Amino acid sequence: MITEEELKQIELRCASAQRGPWKAFIEGRDHESGSNFIMTGEGNQRGDDIEMLGATEADYNFIANARQDIPRLVQEVRQLKAGKGLQ
Repeated sequence: MITEEELKQIELRCASAQRGPWKAFIEGRDHESGSNFIMTGEGNQRGDDIEMLGATEADYNFIANARQDIPRLVQEVRQLKAGKGLQ
């Protein structure tokens, strides 16, 4: 069972990453020229793009979505634990 300390460490890693949301941009799917990348942030809150070597389209999609998915999963785990008195 995941502990509260582990949840805090997961949250810290997520909070330490560049501002979200993150979105994968795949050449040929989302744009016509250039390389695949992950856009971080939005509008005037944009961060640096993330580029990777050797990553598949699925890798880009997984990593980009993890920035949004992980906080939601941590929240859900806490709610489930609270409902079962496991905090």
